[in-house]
Amino acid sequence: MAELLDSCAGNGRSVLWFCIVSEFREYFQQYPNSAIGDRLRNDWLLDLGNKRQWALFDEQYPLFELNDDLQLKCYDLLSKALKGSRVTDDARALLVTPKEYGEACPSLMASLIELKLFTEADVWAQIRLALETGATAQARRLAPLVGVSDKQIAQLIDSPSTLMAKGAGASRIEHELFIAALGRVARSSGHLPAASALERASSKLSNAEKAQGWAQIALPAAQNLASEALQYWKNSQGAQLSPEAAQWQVRSYLRAGDFSAVKHSIEAMPAELRADPTWIYWLARALMAEAHGNEMPITAEALLRSISVQHNFYGQLALEELGHKITIPPAAEKLSQAEMVQAANNPGLRRALKFFAMGLRFEGIREWNWELRKMSERQLLAAAELARQNNLLDRMVNTSDRTKTEFDFQQRYPAPHLDVMQPISAKLELDKAWAYGLIRQESRFILNARSSVGASGLMQLMPATALWVANKIGLQGYGNHQVNDVQTNIMLGANYLSIVLKGLDNSQTLASAGYNAGPGRPKNWRASLPRAVEGAIFAESIPFLETRTYVKNVMSNATYYAALFDKKPQSLKARLGTITP
Repeated sequence: MAELLDSCAGNGRSVLWFCIVSEFREYFQQYPNSAIGDRLRNDWLLDLGNKRQWALFDEQYPLFELNDDLQLKCYDLLSKALKGSRVTDDARALLVTPKEYGEACPSLMASLIELKLFTEADVWAQIRLALETGATAQARRLAPLVGVSDKQIAQLIDSPSTLMAKGAGASRIEHELFIAALGRVARSSGHLPAASALERASSKLSNAEKAQGWAQIALPAAQNLASEALQYWKNSQGAQLSPEAAQWQVRSYLRAGDFSAVKHSIEAMPAELRADPTWIYWLARALMAEAHGNEMPITAEALLRSISVQHNFYGQLALEELGHKITIPPAAEKLSQAEMVQAANNPGLRRALKFFAMGLRFEGIREWNWELRKMSERQLLAAAELARQNNLLDRMVNTSDRTKTEFDFQQRYPAPHLDVMQPISAKLELDKAWAYGLIRQESRFILNARSSVGASGLMQLMPATALWVANKIGLQGYGNHQVNDVQTNIMLGANYLSIVLKGLDNSQTLASAGYNAGPGRPKNWRASLPRAVEGAIFAESIPFLETRTYVKNVMSNATYYAALFDKKPQSLKARLGTITP
């Protein structure tokens, strides 16, 4: 590229631009269908969109294979809108993650406002969403689109309690700022002051504005597992809910056991959310509750069957609701030598293996996953076996997980170091299926895995935790440099897991949450329960997204490991148990 720029220099901007475009096209022609080429096209498209070079953008965008960049999707809609297409519904469905908006998505919204395809209400919903998700820079960027001054948006972000104390005011902007401030205060200072402020301002607000205000308060109250959230949700009927709010509304009703409200709330979700296995399962359960123990409604059965083939938390629960236990599917036919030779000779996989050998995991994973995109079921299984042969168990698991019709659960749920785990878990009377379910989620069996917060090894132990456990069990001469040693890591991790389990009434559901978020948090979450709930409801209503996902995955993993170890059908529902206040 540098040589080309030198050769084009001095020949004018149009000639230079022609040379640059020619160089890009030559590169893509020379290296077609490559991971690094697709990343380069991604960067080029961002530049083309930023420069509003729509003809070239429209030519190149369909060639971007991964199509995983939200900004480019916004530029694509902007290009279409400028050509006269009505993209309003597509834009509303797309714009749900403000932290990823960059320059492109606010530009799209500005153009949609100018073209009268977006209303002020759309922009205010986006400002509330940006504040809800902590994307304050985007809120500042969007504010001028609805006539909000820099001073006003700064006060909303930096001093929402002052803005809230002023009351609702008289203008549309003052009302909207007040409603947004309610949410900011409820998140930072608790829901009660915000609820009191809304009550005081009630006479100045329309019914729709009051409902929106209650929705702003209900979400943080629900995420804090406050009992008042139920009333706030009822007060918010008719409000426009963010995707997160729509889901937390259902979780609040699940905790309360109000399946009628669960049903109505799920049915009111956007189609994209309703299609999630989580809400398919709970809608089916709500329909079953509506039947009051009579024969399962046909609609509920159809919903359950639609996800029961999925090998995940809600697929397993759906299978049990249909009267089946969880088993290991029949293994695929053994891979042939020819299939393995094809995998070993795949240029992309070979390139990935070289990156892994050099310690360049990011580059290796990018190359590996690029090759998996268009593989058949048999090719995926062969790639997974190639990963196993090269001791890349995380790639083996992730690759094998992609198959839909042919399965190898020895690949999906490996049990390395069983000679180490078996005696340790037996001595502690610790369920090794659960321990392996946790390791699979924690480290994917990467021996030297290290998290962003400093947790290390197979069982992802924090240095202070590892040292505390070592002292507690009398492990002489332990130093944190030993934490990645397999024997030491499993010994310390299994002991810590056992300690957490005993401190949480031997509930694997609670202990899984405690292992991830700290043992004190599940105690607090449990204390807020209004009644005894199914373990699945407790897991689904964990306030932290990471821990919520973690617990569901660990318990799902453990159920499959138990089926592999015990060679008999298992029950995820029984493993989850009941969580009492």
